Amino acid sequence: MNIRDFVDRQQLDSILSAWSKATGMATIALDANGEYISGEIGFTDFCMKYTRGCEKGAKRCLKCDQEGKDVYFCHAGLMDFSKDIVVDGTYFGKIIGGQILPTEPDESKFRAIAEELGVDPDAYIEALGKVKISSEESIRAGADLLGIVVNNMVSNEYYKQRENHRNSKVQEDIENVVSYIHNINSYTKNLDKLEKNQKILSLNANIEAARAGEAGRGFAIVANKVGSLAADFGSCNHQIKNELERLTEAVDEITGQQL
Repeated sequence: MNIRDFVDRQQLDSILSAWSKATGMATIALDANGEYISGEIGFTDFCMKYTRGCEKGAKRCLKCDQEGKDVYFCHAGLMDFSKDIVVDGTYFGKIIGGQILPTEPDESKFRAIAEELGVDPDAYIEALGKVKISSEESIRAGADLLGIVVNNMVSNEYYKQRENHRNSKVQEDIENVVSYIHNINSYTKNLDKLEKNQKILSLNANIEAARAGEAGRGFAIVANKVGSLAADFGSCNHQIKNELERLTEAVDEITGQQL
C-alpha cells in the first residue's frame, strides 16, 4: 500500500505549513518511492532558485535528499533534516526539510560555493541573508516534533483505512452468506416436493403390490424401501431447515435486520 492510498494530503499540507510558519524551516513529504506527496512549503530562493536551480546544485541536493539522515548539513552549508514515516515497521516515506542556518554564515565560504556551482555570488549572498538563523538545539527539536506529529497522523489514517477495508470485507462476506441462505432455502423447497412425490410413489406402489397379491410381494419390498428412503430424505431435509434457521438468526443478529 502506498501512502497516497490513505493519507489525507490536505491535512498533511496543513500540518507542514503550520510547522513551517512556527519554526521558519522548509519541509516537504515524499512517499516510499521518493515522489513528492505534499507541496514545497517554506522553501527559500537560496535553495530553490539558486542552489537547486543550477544543474550541479540540483544533483547534489538530490543526493542529500536521498542519503540524508536525521539532522545534517547539506552540501550548500545549510542544516537540513530527514525523518522517516513508518507504521507497524513498514516504511511509507519521509519528511525532509530544514534550509536553515544554526549560526551566522561565513560569507566567504558561501561565495566559494556559489562560484563552484556557477551561480552569481552576489545574488547568492543576498538570498542567503533571507535564510532564518536558529540554534542547532531548536532545529533538532523542531525536526523531532514534526517527525512525531506526521507519524501519528499517518498512523491514524492508516489504521482508519485498514479498519474501513476490514468492515467492507465483513459486509461483503455477510452479503454472500445471505445469498447462500436464500439459495439453499429455494433448494429445500424443491426437496419438499421430492419428498412428497416419493411418499406418493411409495403409497401407490404398495397399493399396486397389494392388488397383485403373492405376485406383488417383491414389488412391495421395493415400495417399502422407497417409503423408508422418503422418510430418511424428509428427516435430513428437516435438519437442513433447522440449521438454516439458526444460521439466519445469527446473520440477523449481526446485521441488525431480518432476512
